[in-house]
Amino acid sequence: MVEAVIFDIGNVLIEWQPERYYDAIMPVSEREEMFAQVDLHAMNDDIDRGAPFRETIYAMADQHPKWRDKIRLWHDDWIKMATPEIPHSLRLMKALQAKGMPVFSLTNFGIGSYDFAATHYPFLRAFDRDFISGHMGVTKPDPKIYEMVEAASGLSGHQFLFTDDRNDNIATAHTFGWKTHLFEGPEGWAQRLVDEGLLSATEAA
Repeated sequence: MVEAVIFDIGNVLIEWQPERYYDAIMPVSEREEMFAQVDLHAMNDDIDRGAPFRETIYAMADQHPKWRDKIRLWHDDWIKMATPEIPHSLRLMKALQAKGMPVFSLTNFGIGSYDFAATHYPFLRAFDRDFISGHMGVTKPDPKIYEMVEAASGLSGHQFLFTDDRNDNIATAHTFGWKTHLFEGPEGWAQRLVDEGLLSATEAA
């Protein structure tokens, strides 16, 4: 029996497409060159493991003078990169909580970037339990983060229903016996919640 529903955040509740952001402000060919020369996703992974938000980005920018101003935008224009919210997913979160179902987050997210995002997306403060990688010092799909969720919550296995947009994160959750749903859009997630008996079709609309 499901005792808690766990939401990833990036591309589940908030769209996260850095390449799309940069493609809107610079020629695609230049963006591709920058991403080929600078491992911006690895930089973001460091932030997700707890490295300081602004300092990490600005240090990377200083290492690559050609792209300095554009790299700094990863911090300075961050909200425009992590946007928009996915309204149907947010409605599902609220519908579950309205029925008394605990909703947890389990997200690869930095400390400073999460605090910044929460000023723009108040629902990030509305989870019943927060499991934010920056505070935990480990990111999905490392098994340790799933162990930490179980230890902190006192729940395990099929007591969890977890949705995430990445196959590797889902695969590790499977090894712990969690119920899982690969998020490919809110409609499919809504149907899964109905199929699990957690929401009615009306509540999931």
